[in-house]
Amino acid sequence: MVDRPNKPSALAATPQQPIAQASVNIDSAAGRVTATLPTGESVDVLLHGATVISWKDASGDEKLWLSEKAILDGSKAVRGGIPLVFPVFGTAPDHAATSKLPQHGFARISKWEFLGKSTSESKQSGSSAEDTNVKLDFGLSSSSLDEKTRALWPYDFDLIYSVTLERTNLVTSIVITNKSAEAFEFEVLLHTYLRVKDINNVAVEGLEDSKYIDKVDGASTKTQSSSITITGETDRVYTPAKGPSEPVVVTEGGKKALSVVRDNFTDLVVWNPWTEKAASMADFAPKDGFKTMICVEAGSVKAFQTLEPGDAFEGAQTLYTL
Repeated sequence: MVDRPNKPSALAATPQQPIAQASVNIDSAAGRVTATLPTGESVDVLLHGATVISWKDASGDEKLWLSEKAILDGSKAVRGGIPLVFPVFGTAPDHAATSKLPQHGFARISKWEFLGKSTSESKQSGSSAEDTNVKLDFGLSSSSLDEKTRALWPYDFDLIYSVTLERTNLVTSIVITNKSAEAFEFEVLLHTYLRVKDINNVAVEGLEDSKYIDKVDGASTKTQSSSITITGETDRVYTPAKGPSEPVVVTEGGKKALSVVRDNFTDLVVWNPWTEKAASMADFAPKDGFKTMICVEAGSVKAFQTLEPGDAFEGAQTLYTL
């Protein structure tokens, strides 16, 4: 065998490109956590109430409505975004366990703990692009409540709230665990404010043939005959006729804009304050902001849920851009 002093060396292995990772920024001073995907989508969550205050697509378009006068310093609930309602929806003067709690309970006005992040990457079929998802976990427990709130609702519990950002959707899920020696009753709702261009061109589809409580009309029970359009103050609690996995779709100008899919939530609230109600709320701005928002809210609020000692309840919603 001839020894060739100038023989070519072995080819070097082609270096693999590093997988792009989602970035997560924790701003302790502002009390917020921001996550951004490599493709540009982002979500912003306040530790106050674990309130999602922003969700943007890759082009930077905001999907959630936030009042220009929303108070973000932790002194009161946030007007807009996705406030978390627990353990009571509205007020319940006839329900002894929650009758003395503030409107919509204490979860949205409590300081939550950021428990950490997790990310995942999955190869798209037939493409070299990477899908990167990021999940942010937040926690609230009975031990973190102040003495006044503990006195008003003296049950032991753990709440884990997860916000998962994906390229085309946002998933918000909650796990409620009863750590008391006795059962407790609760209601829970994801009070989602969606941003729209013009409420006059908006319709909500997928609730046809569904029964609802019309809170603007003396809490009378009605049945939805067609898609929902907003022409005045609207405050309705729907029990969807179709299953939770059936999308409820928000359209603008006849085009699908966004859909809501529920998981283990029995109800859906549709709300818009319109002119007079918007004018009466000090933190609602601009006053004609009702023209660019609609609330479509997944939850279980038509009746109290009973959670036995040691048991857990889990519910979620997924918001899809269309």
